[in-house]
Amino acid sequence: MSKEVSTSEVCSAPPTPRQATPPVSAPPSQMHSPAPHRSPLRAMVTPLASPVRKAVASVKGYLEEVGHITTIHDPRDAWLPITASQSGNSYYAAFHSLSSGIGFQALVLPVAFASLGWTWAIVCLTVAFAWQLYTLRLLVNLHEPVAGGIRYSRYMHLATTVFGDKWGKILALVPTMYLSAGICTVLIIVGGSSMKILFSIACDPASCSARQLTTVEWYVVFMCVAVVLSQLPNLNSIAGVSLVAGTAAVGYCTMIWVVSVAKGRVAGASHDPVKPPSDVDRMLAVLNGLGIIAFAFRGHNLVLEIQGTMPSTLKHPSHVPMWKGVKFAYVVVALCLYPVAIGGFWAYGDLVPANGMLSALYKFHSEDVSPVVVGLATLLVIINCLTTFQIYAMPVFDHMEAGYVHRKNRPCPWWMRVAFRASFGGINLLIAVALPFLSELAGLTGAISLPVTLAYPCFMWLAIMKPRRGSKMWCLNWALGCLGIVLSLALTVGNLWGLVNTGLHVKFFKTE
Repeated sequence: MSKEVSTSEVCSAPPTPRQATPPVSAPPSQMHSPAPHRSPLRAMVTPLASPVRKAVASVKGYLEEVGHITTIHDPRDAWLPITASQSGNSYYAAFHSLSSGIGFQALVLPVAFASLGWTWAIVCLTVAFAWQLYTLRLLVNLHEPVAGGIRYSRYMHLATTVFGDKWGKILALVPTMYLSAGICTVLIIVGGSSMKILFSIACDPASCSARQLTTVEWYVVFMCVAVVLSQLPNLNSIAGVSLVAGTAAVGYCTMIWVVSVAKGRVAGASHDPVKPPSDVDRMLAVLNGLGIIAFAFRGHNLVLEIQGTMPSTLKHPSHVPMWKGVKFAYVVVALCLYPVAIGGFWAYGDLVPANGMLSALYKFHSEDVSPVVVGLATLLVIINCLTTFQIYAMPVFDHMEAGYVHRKNRPCPWWMRVAFRASFGGINLLIAVALPFLSELAGLTGAISLPVTLAYPCFMWLAIMKPRRGSKMWCLNWALGCLGIVLSLALTVGNLWGLVNTGLHVKFFKTE
């Protein structure tokens, strides 16, 4: 009886309700699915498949990002100024290219016109501009010749790869370091002298009681300001400085040629080519003019360094934004060079001083032009010299710090960086004081550095890209490279010969 009751009680009891909780293995999207079975495609969205999805995504991301620029050939390069930051873009490339591509050397172009005459000077200037733009394009493409391969973020790295360690240093180290250190020394001379002129304009010695500093003291003032600015850590950090440099250069170039043309031709100026007494002197004058034109185009020793500050992927290679920035910069460079050269020669003719249009402005228009205009042009020259100093000194800073980093295998401490950059400034100051006539050697400087601009990029492209023997590109680059070497040798010998024959007013440690 009790067994029956207990059985009936168990049978009459309502079933225990169960909570409608989804299985642990089912995702939320299948909690109320009416189908009891799941297709294989639907199974791919389960949590068990998430590692597979992540792996696929990782592989896809790797395939898209392989060859990323931040994968540096030598990890220690991340400690050096040029490759420490790789967040550049086309705007930064334009700023740096404009800063390195135009400056005081543009003001000397009318001197070349006086030696070559209207027709040949314009032809040579146009050919040189097209030639250097072509080699600039070659360098941009050679920075990362194989997608995902080694990136050549320094001119010397590419040179030693192509020519070998020994010959690369012999052929490229001296010209590139000469370009950087030599231009920095000339910037001290031009900038310090301009500071002295600006002070004399603002404070006339006849009515001002302030003590006039000597030229050497102005060199020291310029160098101190430049060394302070040089403490910015890497190439990307001076993008704003390069923008100021390019803007100042465009400003004073435009101002000087506009004022010169507005004031008309100088009395007694001739536009016929200078006619030396002998054929030898005539040839030397032509070679000096060609050297000045070659000196007007600079910056090739910085192209790879600038591109090395940019990120690069297979989808977004660095040569695309770099070339955009270079094209914009050199359109501006052309709009400055041609008016300065043509307008300056039209205004001053064969009377243009050897130092260029800035000296011509002081010499011929110091009385009939407002001191405000002359002072503003001089101020822009000073600003350009101070800011251009930074980008041309950066390869030297990088080279100095690389010696410490590779020897100690650790980043360069801040106090060592300050010491390196201050010592570089001091050495350049000493050279500027010892060789105050260095700014007059524009033709010789252009001749020595010409292979870096016009010849070596052609040989580098042939060695890296290996075009088919006898093809158009093979013949073109061999012809341009050999012609560049021959021109460099001829211009160097010619300028040295001219200095020996005509004489150079060499005054060591005697600044005016």
